[in-house]
Amino acid sequence: MPALTEAKIREAICRLGASIFERGLTFGSSGNISQRVEDGWLMTPTNVSLGELDPARLSKLDADGHLLSGDKPTKEGFLHRIMYEGRPDAGAVVHLHSTHSVAVSCLADVDPADVLPPITAYYVMRVGRLPLVPYFPPGDTRLAEAVRPLVGKHHAVLLANHGPVVAGTSLAAASAAIEELEETARLHLLLQGHRVRHLTPEQVGELRARFGS
Repeated sequence: MPALTEAKIREAICRLGASIFERGLTFGSSGNISQRVEDGWLMTPTNVSLGELDPARLSKLDADGHLLSGDKPTKEGFLHRIMYEGRPDAGAVVHLHSTHSVAVSCLADVDPADVLPPITAYYVMRVGRLPLVPYFPPGDTRLAEAVRPLVGKHHAVLLANHGPVVAGTSLAAASAAIEELEETARLHLLLQGHRVRHLTPEQVGELRARFGS
């Protein structure tokens, strides 16, 4: 199958942004999306709703993160760059302020090495382990240094009191993973106070061996 043209990639980013916004997975001008292209990255601009993206105005950055064309990129662009640097197989990165994931990121009693329990097989397959990154203000570059050591082993991280960042081999893979993360966070909150039958370590191990998660 031939590689997508840059024009098609721009359209795909805007379609995903509109879908995410219309389904209430992010609000206002929060959240950002990027995709690797042959000569750098395409990224959603700052202070623009994901529901109102214009393909022609997406930020285009070179391999060093310098703006080549389009509007000013999201101030959280450095998070995307760290994910790409740490994961050479990453083709796209999605960061959301999705309600249930953010709620989980605010809980006091979570395991910072693996925030969400293995409730479903698809969470294990698409997300795997989810580390919690300590809180920093939005746009604070110290956040990059907190994320950097994690991305070699994890394609998804949860920023404390902020939201998830997920890298995928493609835009579709990153989107599927972050949506699975959000649904698992919702289930986790719904199940609070109930006795829960999580997947066993053996079941999780079988999934990881079979699907490489």
